Amino acid sequence: MSIIAPSILAADFANLKSDIEIINRSKADWFHLDVMDGVFVPNISFGIPVIKAIKKHATKPLDVHLMIVNPDRYIQDFKKAGADILTVHYEACTHLHRTLQAIKAEGMKAGVSLNPHTPVSLLKEVINDIDVVLIMSVNPGFGGQKFIENTYNKVKELKDLIDSSKSETLIEIDGGVNLETGAKLLKSGADALVAGSFVFRSEDPENTISELKKL
Repeated sequence: MSIIAPSILAADFANLKSDIEIINRSKADWFHLDVMDGVFVPNISFGIPVIKAIKKHATKPLDVHLMIVNPDRYIQDFKKAGADILTVHYEACTHLHRTLQAIKAEGMKAGVSLNPHTPVSLLKEVINDIDVVLIMSVNPGFGGQKFIENTYNKVKELKDLIDSSKSETLIEIDGGVNLETGAKLLKSGADALVAGSFVFRSEDPENTISELKKL
């Protein structure tokens, strides 16, 4: 059964509590929260105060994706804010193994995200230390982008690496996920799907989440 993680970045921030309640009621598994600093990616999203506010109302785990430089500085802060899964970018971590250990030491699951141009082979040495690999199927920073077709091959390659390492790592995909791409991604070996615009811009977000869950 796939994991569905609606992306709060696409929610209505003027009515955030009602959108949180939609996810709580729905068949979604996680809340996906994109934190952007305007440096690692060109956009700025939200930070720790908003995550704390979401945590007060959320009844499901918070899957926090850091698109920021120097993520090590904030690991404890995101734990305190309520993160259950903390994902850092491979491209932002000089000492990735150390960062993963620091996240786990705080009692969170540790994730690593890869930009579209970053090969999965670079994770070979640390795959057994990673709980979730988040593959970006669009360039990070903005919602509603076109899905990058090569992602399917990347998922298959990562699945092979996980299987050959006898790792328990989950594969999560973020960007351009809908019913068509979602079905193909799961067939390629993905475990978790992040969906933002597809969920929150639909007429019935709760039903859209159910449809994704059925894939």
